[in-house]
Amino acid sequence: MSLDAGITSGLAASGLFFFLTITVLILIWLERKILARIQMRMGPMRVGFHGTLQSLADSIKLLVKEDILPSWADRRIYWVAPIAVFVPSFMIWVTIPFGRDIVIRNLDLGLFYIVAISVLSVLGLVMAGWGSANKYAVLGGLRAAGQLLSYEIPFIMAILSIAMISQSLDLQKIVNDQSGIANILKLPLGFFIFFLAGLAELGRTPFDIHHAESEVVGGPFVEYSGIHWSVFFLAEYINTFSIAVLTTLLFLGGWRWPDMPFDGIAHSSLSLLLFFVKSYAVILLIFWFRGTYPRLRIDQLMVFGWKILVPLSFLNILITGCVLFYEFHWAVLSFISCTILISTAFLIKRVAGFKTKKMTITIHSARDLRKSVPAKTVMDK
Repeated sequence: MSLDAGITSGLAASGLFFFLTITVLILIWLERKILARIQMRMGPMRVGFHGTLQSLADSIKLLVKEDILPSWADRRIYWVAPIAVFVPSFMIWVTIPFGRDIVIRNLDLGLFYIVAISVLSVLGLVMAGWGSANKYAVLGGLRAAGQLLSYEIPFIMAILSIAMISQSLDLQKIVNDQSGIANILKLPLGFFIFFLAGLAELGRTPFDIHHAESEVVGGPFVEYSGIHWSVFFLAEYINTFSIAVLTTLLFLGGWRWPDMPFDGIAHSSLSLLLFFVKSYAVILLIFWFRGTYPRLRIDQLMVFGWKILVPLSFLNILITGCVLFYEFHWAVLSFISCTILISTAFLIKRVAGFKTKKMTITIHSARDLRKSVPAKTVMDK
C-alpha cells in the first residue's frame, strides 16, 4: 500500500469513527426522550436545549471516572474483551453504503463480509465474563454465547433469502434491485425474521437476557466501569444503528425506493435524506419495543429462537427458492409470506392457551371522588 493510500484510508476510518460516535450520542438522547414519552415523563431537560448535551456530559463523566480492576481478574483477557466486542461492530461499516457512491469500500461479497465479521463479537462477551472471574459475569457470558449463536441461524437465513432474490451479495446491487418495489413487500416473512433475530443479536429488550440486572446483575459487564464499560455501551449502540441501516438496505429499498425527483446534487441529497429517515424510523421501532415489551425468560428466549424463528427461516428459504425456480410473480411470494406470518401468530396464541381480554383502566380525579362521596359520610369517618 502506498503512502497516499494509507493516509486516505486512515482519514476515512477516522471520519467514520467520528460519525459513529456522534450517532451514538444522538441515539442515546433519542432513546431517553422516546422512553420518557412512552412513560409520560419529560426525559433529559437540564443539560443543553431539551437535554441535547446530556449524552456528551455522560460521556465525559465515563472518561474521567475511576477504572476499577478486580484483583482476582485475568488482566489480559479482562482488557482485551471490550476491544474484541467493539472492533467487529466498527469493521462492518467499511462496506455499508449510505448512498450510491458514499461508501469506504464497496465489496462484491459485502453481505458475506458483514456476516462473517459480526459474529466475532460473541467472543468478546465470553472473554469479558471469563476474565472478570465472577460467577454472574460467567453466567452472563455463557448466556450471551447461547443466545447469539442460536439467533445467528435465522439472522443469516433471512439475509440469504434477500441474496437469492437479488442474485447478489453486493449491497449496492441489492438496493438498486429495489428501485421498483422494496423487498419488504416481496418478503414480509424475511423482514419479520431479520428484525427479531437482529434484536436478539443486539441483546436489546425483550432479548436482553445475558445482562439481565434482575438475574445476573449485569452479566459479563458486572465488573467493568469507566471507559471500559463505555466501550461495551458504544459497541451496542453502533450495532443498533447497523441493524437499522441493514434493514433499510435489505428490505426498505435504501435510497432507491421510492426514487427521488430531480438530478445531480438535489437528487443525491434527497436520496440521502430518505435513507436516514428510514433508518431512524427503524431505530424508533427498536426503542418502542424496549418501552413496551417485558424481558423474556431464558427458556422462553431459546424456545422462541429454536422452535419458531429457526423453522420459519428454513421455510422462508424454501418458499423463496420455489418461487424463483418456477418464476412466479413476486406477489405470490408476498401472499405466501403473509399467510405464514398470520398462521404462526394464530398457532402461537392457540398453543399458549390464553385468551385476549380487554383490560380497561378508568382514572378518576380527586374532585370527582369527593363529589361521589357524601359529605356526611366523610365527616363520620
